[in-house]
Amino acid sequence: MIGSVFFIFNRLVEIVFLIPIIGMLAYFVDGYLKANQLTPPYILVLFIVSVIAIFWAVDTLIRFSTTKRSAIFVAFIDLCFFGAFVAGVYQLRFIANADCASWHGGSVWISLGPFGSYGDRTDNPLALDVNKTCAMLKASFAIGIMEVVFFFWTALLALFLHHSHRDVVVKETTVRRRSHSSRRGHGSGSHHSRHRSSSRRPSHYVV
Repeated sequence: MIGSVFFIFNRLVEIVFLIPIIGMLAYFVDGYLKANQLTPPYILVLFIVSVIAIFWAVDTLIRFSTTKRSAIFVAFIDLCFFGAFVAGVYQLRFIANADCASWHGGSVWISLGPFGSYGDRTDNPLALDVNKTCAMLKASFAIGIMEVVFFFWTALLALFLHHSHRDVVVKETTVRRRSHSSRRGHGSGSHHSRHRSSSRRPSHYVV
């Protein structure tokens, strides 16, 4: 019961924090699409992982009874998302020490496309506030790290659910077997007692 409550709570936290990641990175993806440019991996990887992860989190939350029965599989997928978020965060690692109050893009200025050098050349409004770009990337990076922790934790909780569910199934099976055995024993005992009582009836002889 406690494991189920913790699992559901952590799933809800994952979903709540995945929404801003998707929203902020979708802003960048849309900008690159409108500029007809390829979205760089440090945005695309985390965006795709977050979109798939939120569908997975919602599905396992809605079908929680199925989640408990296949907890090992859920734990495995959560560990896969753990690794995927690690990869996404690693791609964005350049923004970790950036000062968003006075950020100039640095070595990623060209790869920022419409949010960087390409925007400057064409007076694209997306490039007018580079500090906003920095802040959004840094926020996505920070929340991505949180999701790394969340999915590792829910993988462990899924393993705990597996052990709890297995113990419940074993106990129910044991109780059913004992109940079945007791009914059989009671039935056979009644049969033997009826047999003994019938064998003890006095015989009547006709003289």
